[in-house]
Amino acid sequence: MPENTTSNKKGGTKEKILKASRALFCEYGYKGASVRKIASTVGIRESAIYNHYKNKEEIFLEVSKEIFSSPFSFENEDIRELALKGKPFLHKFAMQYKLITFDKSNENMFRLLMIELLQNKELREQFMSEFHDKNVKVLSEGFFVMMQNNLIRSYDPMIISYEFLSTLFYIRLQVTLLRFDSLSTNSLSTQFEKHVDFFWESIK
Repeated sequence: MPENTTSNKKGGTKEKILKASRALFCEYGYKGASVRKIASTVGIRESAIYNHYKNKEEIFLEVSKEIFSSPFSFENEDIRELALKGKPFLHKFAMQYKLITFDKSNENMFRLLMIELLQNKELREQFMSEFHDKNVKVLSEGFFVMMQNNLIRSYDPMIISYEFLSTLFYIRLQVTLLRFDSLSTNSLSTQFEKHVDFFWESIK
């Protein structure tokens, strides 16, 4: 069966638009990265952008999903299997979060998102959906499994999830602030592991 070359071409162009947009948003900010600049970087006409996205905001929201995505992408059975091990569930989640935090390619975009969150309602909604809700759901499911198997004390799994996630997010924010002022983040390199150790002792 022949390949759908038109579909493949569209997919390739869309990926190029996202890649170029991310770089331009990081360099010029949301306002400075015009659709014209994006098209020029990709090497297509400005009008061709609108075959894939209706406006710049839609491109920005699509790029943002990469930064807000959950460290875990497991199915329910995978979450349950790892949660049955107890502490390794928290360790794996925290280490995935640590990788995202110290990924320098995400750094400028994360700073930009922190600014734009206060100005863009759709971005705030996406943040709550893609970052907050998904992470809390994964963690809650894991903590619930642990409670069912008497690995930790019984309590509201949502509240425990908030407590665990909020510290991780704060460490990420600290890393961003230190790097913004060109300061060392070495002191934070072990905070994720320490957080897991402390948290586990408090809930088991």
